[in-house]
Amino acid sequence: MRASILRSPSPLPGFGLSFGVMVAVLSIVVLLPIGTLLGRGLMIGPGELWGMVNSRRIWSALSLSFRAALAASLFNLVFGLVLAWVLVRYRFWGRRFVDAAVDLPFALPTAVAGIALTALYAPNGVFGQMLAPLGIKVAYTEAGIWMALIFIGLPFVVRTVQPVIEELDREVEEVSATLGARRAYTLRRVVLPTLAPAALTGFALALARSVGEYGSVIFIAGNIPNLTEIAPLLIVIRLEEYNYDAAAAIGIAMLLISFAMLLAINLVQIWSRRRIGLV
Repeated sequence: MRASILRSPSPLPGFGLSFGVMVAVLSIVVLLPIGTLLGRGLMIGPGELWGMVNSRRIWSALSLSFRAALAASLFNLVFGLVLAWVLVRYRFWGRRFVDAAVDLPFALPTAVAGIALTALYAPNGVFGQMLAPLGIKVAYTEAGIWMALIFIGLPFVVRTVQPVIEELDREVEEVSATLGARRAYTLRRVVLPTLAPAALTGFALALARSVGEYGSVIFIAGNIPNLTEIAPLLIVIRLEEYNYDAAAAIGIAMLLISFAMLLAINLVQIWSRRRIGLV
């Protein structure tokens, strides 16, 4: 049985070679860096790690990083789903331009994006001057961090959901309509359950990207301790101070929180796929 599996036709070389290359690349790119970080944490010790992390400034930075990333990813989940639906289902002037613009955050350096957003939303910027009379301040506040994270995370949701929408059979929606279902019911019971796994995958990718974002955030955040200072910036500060143990402690804290959040998202994905299978 095992021999037949290994001899099954495949566009890649033999299983042993393919598996070896996969393990080697995975180890170098993912497992080795994470293992090194955790190994340094073991060398430091749990007590000292907790002492390095347990401060108001660090907890404030961690809370801000994950809170802002979660809020921006939820916004991208909704708006990205709508944008992908419009790009697939409707034909309008400028559609190709909008479709190409979605990938702009992938190509644009994050520092350039941060400078551009700061120039737009600063008190003397184009949008900042319009918002100032309304008492709304974006740059150098948590709202500015949300703006930067929304910008860099939106393509992950759109590009993940878009192929699924393209493959979604319109006849299913038409059958639902002929059976007397309203549009809201069709959307809730037919369309969204099909898109849910892909949408959650895009949400997880956007969240993971946003949590560790540095370049586009530091320019618009203001970097005020206990207010607009993000955790990646604190890691950079500790490294510049040659305090590698403290930087590793913050990194381990971010790793554990990120793992817990991604685990919860994966459990929701599994539940969503099983629900679609039952339907």
